[in-house]
Order: sequence, then C-alpha cells, then structure tokens
Amino acid sequence: MKKILSFLIFIFVVNSCAIYYIPLDSFKEQFAGIDSTKLVEVTLAGPLIAEYHYLANPLTVIKCTDKKGNPHQLINKPSLEVRFTYGQKKKRKIFYFDRLFVNTHSVTGVQSRFIDSFRSTIPLDSITKIEIQDGKKNFKYKNK
Repeated sequence: MKKILSFLIFIFVVNSCAIYYIPLDSFKEQFAGIDSTKLVEVTLAGPLIAEYHYLANPLTVIKCTDKKGNPHQLINKPSLEVRFTYGQKKKRKIFYFDRLFVNTHSVTGVQSRFIDSFRSTIPLDSITKIEIQDGKKNFKYKNK
C-alpha cells in the first residue's frame, strides 16, 4: 500500500511541475516597450495575508515552449516563477515572473514576494536559459 501511495505522489509531483522555456529573443521581444511608466499596481491575496500591493509588469500572456519545442502560452499569475541560468559558471537565479523588469542590457527581478530589497540584476547577454513554471503557491490577484 505504501508503494502505491508513494508512486501516486511521485506521479502527481512530476505532472504538476511542468517546466516551460522562453528563448532569449522571445523574452526580449515580449518585454519590449515596457518601462516604469507601464507597470501596473496589483493587489495580491494569499493564505497568510489579506492584501499586499506592489507594481508588476503588465504582461498577461507569456509565450513559451515545452520541452519538445512546441509553442505554449501561460497566463501570468503571481505563482509563476522564472529561473535564469547565466554566466560562464552557469549560475541560477529564481524570480517571480510578475516582478521582472527588463531594460536593454539587463533583467532585474525580485526574489521575495514581500521584501522588495531582495533583488538581483543579470546582464541579458549572459543568459543561457530561461525556464518558467507555476510554483503552485496559493497567491491570487484580487484586482487583475
């Protein structure tokens, strides 16, 4: 019985954590024209908080591909996480997708949902892979 339960949990975890990929050119194209004047204020609700307000990028649909290269679209929501692999040492950084801000030379992301000072900046030309997945955290937009 324990083996069956373990197997079912394993299948659930594997199927629920689909990872998608965003080619760097597509990533740049999707963020083109978005600057600080285009950010939108969102209200977040979660299991431990009633409301939290912050500025988010205005993207509503993210164009990406699955592991076989087939096109896919994700709806932007506060539980989406993006992982960047960059640099010669293949470092990795994880950000919330709605808290990404891109300029011509770099991408800046917020690593904590509630502490804005947990930010990092990565040079765009050093990025080798962009992965995106739903972290399945129980956050929802109240006003979007």
